[in-house]
Amino acid sequence: MKSLKPNARIFLLTWFFISLFLNVGVYAQNPDNENPSPLRFPTPKGISNQLFYLQRDPNTNTIICELNVDRDGVVNKSEPIKVYWVRFGENGKKEDLSYIQRKFAYGIQTKSIGDDQYELRFVSHKKLPLYLMKSAEDKKYHVYVTVNNKRIQLDRIFVRIEGGSFWLPNVKYVELKGINTANKSQIIERIKV
Repeated sequence: MKSLKPNARIFLLTWFFISLFLNVGVYAQNPDNENPSPLRFPTPKGISNQLFYLQRDPNTNTIICELNVDRDGVVNKSEPIKVYWVRFGENGKKEDLSYIQRKFAYGIQTKSIGDDQYELRFVSHKKLPLYLMKSAEDKKYHVYVTVNNKRIQLDRIFVRIEGGSFWLPNVKYVELKGINTANKSQIIERIKV
């Protein structure tokens, strides 16, 4: 760098720090920075009954999982959760899941387990149960999941996909982000697939 003119050195150093800063946002979703997504994902805002959201490669379109309530705020017992797209790639347009997406990918099966509590399972991955229930602290509904012996109040699911096809995507890992209920701290747990 000594052979470069002072302005060129400043430009190179500035470019290096700017690129480093921009990449922090991309890699922040992965706690160990292993195999991060090349995309930058927006955070959904202004959805009053949002429980959690799901993002995945290959684009920024986002699945919203929202508490399904009537005008009086009463949960619809036969369908307690609504699942739909927010198409950030199309100016944030809201769109229902297609039949195939609902039946084979992002649809959620629900089962009442009593006391206004529900077991939730994605149709594409039934091994990991999620639980919809009211919090004793804030008296609001949240979705909870247990991973690596940690109970998480779920905020976001991220699915890292590298290639494959629509029917057989090459899923590298799934990250679950939320609040550790034991100590109220932010937590990200990764499940390698």
